[in-house]
Amino acid sequence: MKFFRIDLLTLLISLFILNSCKNQDTTGLTLGTKGTLSGSVTDTATVFTNTVLDDSVSTTSITKCPLGYINDPIFGTSSSNLVTDLNLPGSTAYTLPVGTVFIDSARLVLSYADGFYGDSLANYTINVYQLSQRPATGNNYFSNAKWSYNTGNVIGTTTFQPRPLDSIKIYRIIQGAPDTLYKVPPQIRIPINPTFISQYLFNAGSTAVSSNNIFKNNIKGLFITLDPTKTTGVGGTMMIKAPGDSTLAVYIRASNGSVIDTSVVYLDVTQHASQVKHSFSQQVQTALNNKTTSANQVYLEGLSATRVKVSFPYLQKLFTTVGGSGSVVINRAELVVSPVAGSNIPAYLVPLPKLTMYRYDIAHSRIDVEDAYDLANATSVAEFGGYYQLATPHSPAAYHFLVTNYLQDLISNQTIDYGTYIAPVDTTNTTSVDIGPTISVGARTTAVGGYINSAGAANSPYAMKLNVIYTKTK
Repeated sequence: MKFFRIDLLTLLISLFILNSCKNQDTTGLTLGTKGTLSGSVTDTATVFTNTVLDDSVSTTSITKCPLGYINDPIFGTSSSNLVTDLNLPGSTAYTLPVGTVFIDSARLVLSYADGFYGDSLANYTINVYQLSQRPATGNNYFSNAKWSYNTGNVIGTTTFQPRPLDSIKIYRIIQGAPDTLYKVPPQIRIPINPTFISQYLFNAGSTAVSSNNIFKNNIKGLFITLDPTKTTGVGGTMMIKAPGDSTLAVYIRASNGSVIDTSVVYLDVTQHASQVKHSFSQQVQTALNNKTTSANQVYLEGLSATRVKVSFPYLQKLFTTVGGSGSVVINRAELVVSPVAGSNIPAYLVPLPKLTMYRYDIAHSRIDVEDAYDLANATSVAEFGGYYQLATPHSPAAYHFLVTNYLQDLISNQTIDYGTYIAPVDTTNTTSVDIGPTISVGARTTAVGGYINSAGAANSPYAMKLNVIYTKTK
């Protein structure tokens, strides 16, 4: 009897399922032969698009700081500069060495972070200047802040090709022991004028180094920039770890009678900020000036430059042929963004590896779209999308965003579209969807917009679009 009851229960469940799947327009989804959802499909929903400026970024707490100069043939020029403080060893009162001190060399060490963008074979020249005013401790400096520095006195410079993935070997100075060669992570080492160090440290007198605040008031800090006149080709933007991995290493010889020893004094960086400037090309500026019509080409640039506003003015009309938006349930919807295939563009100016999508609330604050809520793991984040997918024999290169719940709320009037945006984002975070502006990515993408011609049809087969799978409910 036990087996008979189980078989009977199984039969009843099977009959119920089969009966439920007779009409997908009224009863729900059916399962395809491979378990995929089937139903009514459309990809003709019109998407309106415009290029808009991104917001400035607070830079005093970011851990990836851009440093670079890039002259993009499509977007225009962008420069990224780095501002740092300098501190006494241990950030406390410093006892000057006994005897005569000779500075053999001084190196400002900047450690690479992931994210170089541009021509890695180009030559770059870094110049270091002294700030005219010390950064205030605790102040929140944004990426558009203005900084003054002593432009007439270069206190450090080096010309190099970026190697953000290659470790290097340097000598470790050990007091009272032979110097030792050892390997360090990828970094830029900029020679600093020893006279500058002596002026504020070894020759400044005991009062000047009696407290860290006095020392910082005197030395003020550093302004680090790439020389655009000495940058070859298109240039590029590198990412620098900050602040804990940056320091000014001063290699000295102390002569005390007949005893001569070598050592290294570290003036660490504990405070930093970034400054970013953009000079847009005419075509990008024209796109930014367009506030009224949907554009057939849109521009997404990192370094907190540009983003894209998208809207869906005909979304409610999309389902008129099946009884209106109140008569459907959206089973799956995705927004598809296709990059423009550029000509005469250097191959290394590849599209952004990832985009993000968010919306405004009534106060015009950034919030997640519904499909990005409560994503607890990398698999969920990947499912939401935004990653650049290379072209295959069956599909063109594109970014895909899952917007099922967002569109359902829009057509059900549960959500008001106060503004929906697509923007560049860093790839570091894999556990949640970032929606804030960022300067920690330097890449860019030119994408096909949602332009509509006079006949009311998409201007390009690659136009930004919605792919929607839905089921009629009544």
